[in-house]
Amino acid sequence: MRFLAIIILAIAVIAAAFHFAKPLPGTNFDESFLPKADYVKYIAAGNDASVAGLFWIKGLTELGESYLSGKEYAYLSHVANLCTELDSLFYTPYYFVSGVTPTDAKDTSDFIVMRRALRVYPERWNIAIAYALRLYNGPYPNKTEAANVMRPYFDYPDPKIPNHIRTLYRSFELDTMQTEIALEAVLNDVMQPSFKNFRQSFHNKAFRVLGYRGVKKDEYSAVYEDVSKTIDLFADGKISPPQAYNHLLQLKKPEEVKPADSTAVDSTKADSTVINAVAADTVAALTDTTNN
Repeated sequence: MRFLAIIILAIAVIAAAFHFAKPLPGTNFDESFLPKADYVKYIAAGNDASVAGLFWIKGLTELGESYLSGKEYAYLSHVANLCTELDSLFYTPYYFVSGVTPTDAKDTSDFIVMRRALRVYPERWNIAIAYALRLYNGPYPNKTEAANVMRPYFDYPDPKIPNHIRTLYRSFELDTMQTEIALEAVLNDVMQPSFKNFRQSFHNKAFRVLGYRGVKKDEYSAVYEDVSKTIDLFADGKISPPQAYNHLLQLKKPEEVKPADSTAVDSTKADSTVINAVAADTVAALTDTTNN
């Protein structure tokens, strides 16, 4: 009877977890829910890290299925949030979310995951860069916050941090985020073995980094195909990092030339008329002097 009571209690807890499940954005999957971490902890009975690993495996499985089926998987960040709530030292979800999430994605559920990552792993400046780029290019651009994320790395006691990363906060502060730095960050992620099955995300990410955010791909389909091909060749080791970097940089979207101010044009025309009149008078005066 004692064991029966424990089983009934466990079933009741699981039912409660399903009842109070946190709703997620609409997707093409039928099981669009995740339980709250507080309820999962009761069921885990102290095995939080193991349960977090199981949830993460399930999330990656459905992400992989979405790539094969062409359907969108919209809540990897929500899975990562649950996993890192259960086990804040679980580094893999932080790493994947920072690398896979497009810099201008409208869903900002990854923010809480990356903020937790920087609290737990402040030395991981690669995640800090990904979060700063999201703050800079996201649906609600916050350049000041992006600068604040990167500022601690200016004098961070890690000799392996490159100098251009240490001074990156200045680019955000001055609103002059360099395409070169963003592109380098994308290529660094492409080289990571853990991301070898997620190239599609890097195609989109590099395309946006080069300035094509907010436009339809079909308008620049040739550029998108070139970017994708270059990323694939680089990932397969068929071209060197400098070759990939330099070629992608050449694909950067040209800045639009603003139309000249009509007032300025009229003023220029007026000035040229005056100059021509003065020049004509000068020539006539010289001619008269010569004739005399």
